[in-house]
Amino acid sequence: MVGTKTVDKDLKRLSRVEKATLQLGKGNAKIGVGLLFILAVWAYLAWQSGTGEGELFVVAAGVIGAYMALNIGANDVANNVGPAVGSAALTMTGALVIAAVFETAGAVLAGSDVVSTIRKGIIDPAGIASATHFTWAMMAALLSAALWINLATWVGAPVSTTHSIVGGVMGAGIAAAGWGAVNWVTMSKIAASWVISPVLGGLVAAGFLALIKFMIVFKDDKISAAKRWVPILVAIMAAAFSTYLIMKGLKNIWKPGGTVLVTIAIASFFIAWQLVRVWVAKAAEGLDNNRKSVSTLFTVPLICSAAMLSFAHGANDVANAVGPLAAIVGSVYSGEVVSKVAVPYWILIVGAIGISAGLVLYGPKLIRTVGSQITKLDRMRAFTVALSASITVIVASALGLPVSSTHIAVGAVFGVGFFREWLVNRHSRPAVAAAAATSDVANDNSGSDLLLTKKAKKKLGKKQKKRLVRRSHFLTIIAAWLVTVPLAALLSSFLFFAIKGFLGP
Repeated sequence: MVGTKTVDKDLKRLSRVEKATLQLGKGNAKIGVGLLFILAVWAYLAWQSGTGEGELFVVAAGVIGAYMALNIGANDVANNVGPAVGSAALTMTGALVIAAVFETAGAVLAGSDVVSTIRKGIIDPAGIASATHFTWAMMAALLSAALWINLATWVGAPVSTTHSIVGGVMGAGIAAAGWGAVNWVTMSKIAASWVISPVLGGLVAAGFLALIKFMIVFKDDKISAAKRWVPILVAIMAAAFSTYLIMKGLKNIWKPGGTVLVTIAIASFFIAWQLVRVWVAKAAEGLDNNRKSVSTLFTVPLICSAAMLSFAHGANDVANAVGPLAAIVGSVYSGEVVSKVAVPYWILIVGAIGISAGLVLYGPKLIRTVGSQITKLDRMRAFTVALSASITVIVASALGLPVSSTHIAVGAVFGVGFFREWLVNRHSRPAVAAAAATSDVANDNSGSDLLLTKKAKKKLGKKQKKRLVRRSHFLTIIAAWLVTVPLAALLSSFLFFAIKGFLGP
């Protein structure tokens, strides 16, 4: 008998060793694939370029840009598909395929032909002494942003790619041209977005979740309520996403006026409402009158939202993220500091392939964080997160507010979680108090009013403390958001001085 127990323990140890070995092997394989992609970019650029100093800068910048693209895919894309995966509307494999396809399509088909070399005008390029110093500054900015995003992915914190680039450019600009080179008004607006983005996203998501709860879930006849409200909600999403795609995803190839945008949004609303109304009526046949059945009606809209968010992200963020790379190429071949530069097609290709590769290799970790580890998401809650992401970006853009799509999406997840927490604790208090009053009560001196005993208060207190949002993830992510710009800036300035010291004055 003792021998059997010993054998069982040894087998368990061997099983743990095998699992650890497999995990280590998978990790090494991922690193190997990532390195192969970076080496392929290096080989292509080395073959295409000459041996002059400027061409060597282009090759080095291309390698850094490939590394940056991998990190964007590993970190930033999780916001687009995380809620759909967390709610089980999509499998992890399905989400990776959809995101990779639509990210690539967005970058290649609707990516920017011309990009500002200084992200959001945060520094004045005229203040930088020479094209060489400008090239060094952009290389430092790109590398610092990539390193910071890599670190954030490793600790499991979804951070803003835009803010990482902003911090990198600011730090390199200060190192190259002094504090006066920074547009501090623009930087103050970006700092304000740290609060504006997640709060707006959280409030919008919580508002739509409240609508779903009170107009569908809390109704006695949930199926009839769903037939009435699901088409309206999906139609709102259709209107929001049609506007979002035009404003963000297609802005590089089509910029219609406000009247056209409103007309498209209204047309999208009514077309979607009519189609979904018919579809929901058929889909609702035979469904049980419960919350779980109603939740299945949001599956298809969630999948569509993941695809559309990925397309818009690929079109809007890839060229912006590789802006410093385009700046390096432009300044090397023109011999001067340029404020705008044409984006070579190979840069968009590197960005698209790199993001897809980073997503497939390392994206699942952040997808799980956004989709399930902050708070539990069903398909109704995930739907409100996706809807909030599109509506908040549209409203903020119309008002001229600088916001981060990453902060909005993650803020929406927090908003949903905290609203659920408030709702559960609010509704559970009367029930616990009533239960406590029947068993654990004591008369006061007058003998008329019932007072809760210590035992009853303890029960009630425990129930009130129920938490549906993981505070550890909340604090980690908030801390990462707050330090993104300053840390990227500090690292960038250090890298600039290191490059300058190595290559000359």
